[in-house]
Amino acid sequence: MATPSKIAKITRLTCVQCGAHYEEGEVPYTCPKCGIEGILDVEYDYDIARRGMAAHGLGKTPHDRLGSIWRYMDLLPITGDKGLPRLQVGGTPILDAPRLAERIGVASFWIKDDGRLPTCSFKDRASAVGTTKARELGFHTVACSSTGNAASSLAGFSADAGLESIIFVPAHAPPAKVAQLRAFGARVLLVEGSYDQAYYLCEDACKAFGWYDRNCAVNPYLVEGKKTCGLEIGEQFAEGPPDVVAVALGDGCTTAGIWKGMREMHALGVLAKLPRILAVQAEGAAPLARAWDAKNYGDVPAGQSYAKVKAETVADSIAVGEPRNWRKALRAVKASEGAIVSVTDEAILEAAKDVAAATGVFAEPTGAAAFAGLLEARAKGIVSKTEKVLLVVTGNGLKDVAGASKKAPEAHRIGVSLEDCKKALGL
Repeated sequence: MATPSKIAKITRLTCVQCGAHYEEGEVPYTCPKCGIEGILDVEYDYDIARRGMAAHGLGKTPHDRLGSIWRYMDLLPITGDKGLPRLQVGGTPILDAPRLAERIGVASFWIKDDGRLPTCSFKDRASAVGTTKARELGFHTVACSSTGNAASSLAGFSADAGLESIIFVPAHAPPAKVAQLRAFGARVLLVEGSYDQAYYLCEDACKAFGWYDRNCAVNPYLVEGKKTCGLEIGEQFAEGPPDVVAVALGDGCTTAGIWKGMREMHALGVLAKLPRILAVQAEGAAPLARAWDAKNYGDVPAGQSYAKVKAETVADSIAVGEPRNWRKALRAVKASEGAIVSVTDEAILEAAKDVAAATGVFAEPTGAAAFAGLLEARAKGIVSKTEKVLLVVTGNGLKDVAGASKKAPEAHRIGVSLEDCKKALGL
């Protein structure tokens, strides 16, 4: 491992639990005082970022021509543009969906489709930054635990970077996601246990064998990759932001990252106003929704947090019973004046069918969960009929075909005659 050097644009890293400050490169992962609860937040010199944005014309690019996340280099923890991934990541489109706006009962509804990223999930944003950082620091092996998407994302970007990837996934992970891992040449360990057990095993292995830890919960740089979705939202909606941004919530890293990106774009004068965050959990894995209902907004003393649960849901990417980035996520939703809701698996599967049938966007159950949450939020009056809403689809339905298609219409097996066709179609 190379000795990390200070990056001028990073002012400091701050512990979200105790508030201690550290210099860039001073600590590898979490706050030494607080241990695993001491997740660090990367802070930047916004004067440097502002000058870089002016030079690159950020905030003035048509929403459909954003390009890759590396346009935000002044807001990312990377030292330069050498050795960046060749895979195109970022610049995902915004789709106007008036039929779903009518279904929900809101003024406008858009979808940001991150299922179009290289390995078909939002996690590519984090892996692009994580593998680049690993190479800068001189690591040759990167590891992570995942319910599937972060794993396949890391495997794909490691393959591009020439890094070895070692992946810990629960043995019940969707076969399509495991197939991606194998295709990318990752060393795959199917853990006979929960995601949380796979996570702790991965953490122990990284410490024991000296691998670079890609897990967002302990690695402060990975959330910086996830925030690029929020940075893009800032540019795509610079003049007319949505009132609400809805996203599925598992470990908390995605929610926290999107909020940070939007907040930075607002602070830099690109995003006219900040949307509220609507974070959505599955009822079978809803510890943060329960914490929210109990008015625990992440501002609790060390040693106190949410009540852990045994995660059981069809939305495998948010099947998390012990969220690691819970404090950042709860604080992000509170700061945005948003809310956290939970929805049933039945509602999630219906949402996956409805989003695909109305827009052509094929979302995995997790990617569609936030749509189910919007229906719940409208019913509860959390979102009003006059508001404009953006849904972030975090994963493609091909990642979990069995789950994404459960509520889809059945196919008809027919003979070869026109009569067979007419009979099947009721014509």
